[in-house]
Amino acid sequence: MTSPVNIVLASASPRRRELLERIGIRFTVVPSDTSEDEIPGESPEEHVLRLARNKALDVAGRRDVAGRWFIGSDTIVLRDDCILGKPADPADAAAMLRSLSGRTHRVLSGYAVHDRQTGATVADVVSTRVRFKELTATEIAGYIATGEPMDKAGAYAIQGIGVFMVLAIEGSYTNVVGLPLCEVIEVLERLGAVRLFAPAP
Repeated sequence: MTSPVNIVLASASPRRRELLERIGIRFTVVPSDTSEDEIPGESPEEHVLRLARNKALDVAGRRDVAGRWFIGSDTIVLRDDCILGKPADPADAAAMLRSLSGRTHRVLSGYAVHDRQTGATVADVVSTRVRFKELTATEIAGYIATGEPMDKAGAYAIQGIGVFMVLAIEGSYTNVVGLPLCEVIEVLERLGAVRLFAPAP
């Protein structure tokens, strides 16, 4: 597999970094300073798409940052029409988990790949449905006590201890982790940023 070191992940998320590292992508990490505030009247899909694009363009616009292709992403947990961000405190985390218990919710990720050389940006949104089992008060309290929910959208991590709550998913698993890897790699290949496998001789 070949991959030049001119790919930049515009995110401080360790989950996104681990996903790219898992398949051997060579890249650097330069977090974006983009505000994640919601805009009134904006749909959840518009919200994550705008933030993903803005993150990629923010870092690509910095003259002191080397690289050609810039990856931006933003992930939210959506219960009905309500965006669940990172919990403010343990009580907030408990309220989120109770609201997700025994129900199906959606995880949306916007992703964007910006080519600094051509000025082209490819961006889209991926949606995954996640179904939780019925959670007991003991399970919720115990999970919060691990500390895992406190920096996660929706107060859980499917790649961590939180997987015990997940009965089923419909769609991309990596999307729930934080980066829809299949779609992002396809774009990177199309733009010439990576080639996962060399053609047979």
